[in-house]
Amino acid sequence: MISKNEIKLIRSLNRKKYRDEVGFFVVEGEKSVEEALRSGLEVIKVFLSSEIGEEAMSRITLLSSPSPVLALVRKPAAPETSQIADLITSRPLSLALDSLRDPGNLGTIIRLADWFGIENIFASHDTVDCFNPKVVQASMGSIFRTKIIYCNLLQIASEFRTAGMPVFGTFLDGKSIYEENLSTGGLIVMGSESNGISPALESIVTHRLSIPSFSPSSDSAPDSLNVAIATAIICSEFRRR
Repeated sequence: MISKNEIKLIRSLNRKKYRDEVGFFVVEGEKSVEEALRSGLEVIKVFLSSEIGEEAMSRITLLSSPSPVLALVRKPAAPETSQIADLITSRPLSLALDSLRDPGNLGTIIRLADWFGIENIFASHDTVDCFNPKVVQASMGSIFRTKIIYCNLLQIASEFRTAGMPVFGTFLDGKSIYEENLSTGGLIVMGSESNGISPALESIVTHRLSIPSFSPSSDSAPDSLNVAIATAIICSEFRRR
């Protein structure tokens, strides 16, 4: 059975404040819970609708509809400064997310990073929390195979440049990604859904990229791409070279 205190605890984890206080987050869905159990993170408890009943599961779900299984998982410890420095000196291809606010977009980007073998995602402190239930759900288990590091992006981008690696940014007026020389290492900065890359971070970008439109009518073409779709195109092109 599930206690009233457990129900109250799980419901509270819909808010970042309480996730930070207790150090837990919620994982829902059979595939995602399986990934959590394989991840090496501490799984505090697993709740099955077949055991606690569908009515109780509907009371603890943080999604629009309950799934057959829900787990409480302890959040991983944030990496130390020395660990972040080691990540950069290994010269990886990494993503940087500047003020992304939509949980679905972040979850999808985490899944994309996993697909394209990009292990490190640096995120500004005002980017949506990666342990938000909607982010976890949209990542489809990929959150357990990637590192999402909340940090000062200006500092991280500067450290990539100091290490001799390029910092790529996406802009409407950038050079076509199909014509730019791309590298196997470096930082790819993706801007927010509404404002793009912040001016301060833009000043550190070394390579301005764009995804050209091939619409036959410039009047009816969309103004921009969804940030998750743009990330998919850009990651694919980096890995294609």
